[in-house]
Amino acid sequence: MNKRKTGEKYEEIATQWLLKQGVRILERNFRCRFGEIDVIGRHEGYLIFIEVKYRADNSKGYPSEAVGLSKQKTICKVADFYRTTKKYTEDHPVRYDVIDICGNDLKWYQNAFLHINRYC
Repeated sequence: MNKRKTGEKYEEIATQWLLKQGVRILERNFRCRFGEIDVIGRHEGYLIFIEVKYRADNSKGYPSEAVGLSKQKTICKVADFYRTTKKYTEDHPVRYDVIDICGNDLKWYQNAFLHINRYC
């Protein structure tokens, strides 16, 4: 299975799991000129932007460790674009989450990182 198909499979697993946790899914694979966000949803009053990472095992580290500063900046730029185009106000609560799937183990890191200003 190629990387894209593998990604789609585990994004679907993560999405179904999030639905069971009460997350309302708004978008999947939202793309714009700045990049992509795997899942966008609403949960407990927050607009959440979720990155899904998968690895078969942790021999090269946990999947969530792959969401470094560069990826966080990209997610924040895309989130800013999304919020602007969908008319969310600046004071609307936002959260950045990561779903880490390692083998068959799924972990949901809520508020995994803070917003990074696009000017940094």
